[in-house]
Amino acid sequence: MDTLTLILLSILPALVITAGLKDLISMTIPNWISAVLVVGFFPAALAVGLPPVTVAVHVGVAIAALFIGAGMFALRWIGGGDAKLIAASCLWLGLTGSGMFLLWTGLVGGLFCLVLIFARFYSRPYLMGAPGWVVHLMEPRGDIPYGVAIAIGALMAYPSSVLLESFSAGL
Repeated sequence: MDTLTLILLSILPALVITAGLKDLISMTIPNWISAVLVVGFFPAALAVGLPPVTVAVHVGVAIAALFIGAGMFALRWIGGGDAKLIAASCLWLGLTGSGMFLLWTGLVGGLFCLVLIFARFYSRPYLMGAPGWVVHLMEPRGDIPYGVAIAIGALMAYPSSVLLESFSAGL
């Protein structure tokens, strides 16, 4: 096994986990996370031997996801960091993995929202002494840190991606 390839393939999981935690704590996803995901995809694709046509399809899927995400951002359905993280994740997941990614993100996001609504309703008496980010998260009409669902969706879909399939085929 090539250590460099394993390191490159670990970029997506490491950064989506970072993005989800950062969104949970601060309600923001830093631009550098999406930028590193975009830049890191190309050496990872090269390391596993993806054909240029497949890389082009991945880029096309990411561009489509970015345009759709920008529309959702304009409608105020999601944040800008969420739109960029979705597009960067779709770059890594390509056509085959993006369907599972969106399905998992939607399912986890719906469940996360329900749990958060329930927690916001019942947690008020117990927030004394809680860290500031927890108090902010539990505000009754507060934002939903959807980066958490995006991260889980990406992690669930990643095993079905062409990147990991190509890596497994080369073992």
